[in-house]
Amino acid sequence: MVEYPPERLDGVYAALAHPVRRTLLEHLRLREARVTELAVPFAISLEAVSKHIRVLESAGLVRRTIHGREHQLALEPTPLIGAATWLDRYRSFWETRLDLLEAKLRSEGRP
Repeated sequence: MVEYPPERLDGVYAALAHPVRRTLLEHLRLREARVTELAVPFAISLEAVSKHIRVLESAGLVRRTIHGREHQLALEPTPLIGAATWLDRYRSFWETRLDLLEAKLRSEGRP
C-alpha cells in the first residue's frame, strides 16, 4: 500500500474544505480552463478566486500552464488518491457499525 505523508494529506483536505475550491475542482474535472473563466460563476473578486486557486496548487490538485498572459489550469487528481485511500481505511468500520445497527433495529421490529 502506498503511504502518503501526513502534511500532504493535510494540504489536500484543507484545500477540499472550502466550497469555492471544491467547485473550482468540479469545473476542472470537466475540462481545463483559464483563471478568468473559472471566476465567472462566483460573486467574489478575481483576486479571491486566484487565492483559492493557489491553495489548490499548493495541495498539488491543480496544474497551471502559462501561455503569454493566459494562465490555463488543469485538474491534477493524483493527490486525491491518497485522500481517498486514507478514508477507505474507515469504510469497513462504518459499514460494520451500520450493519449492526440495522440488525438491531430489525430485531426490535423496526423497518
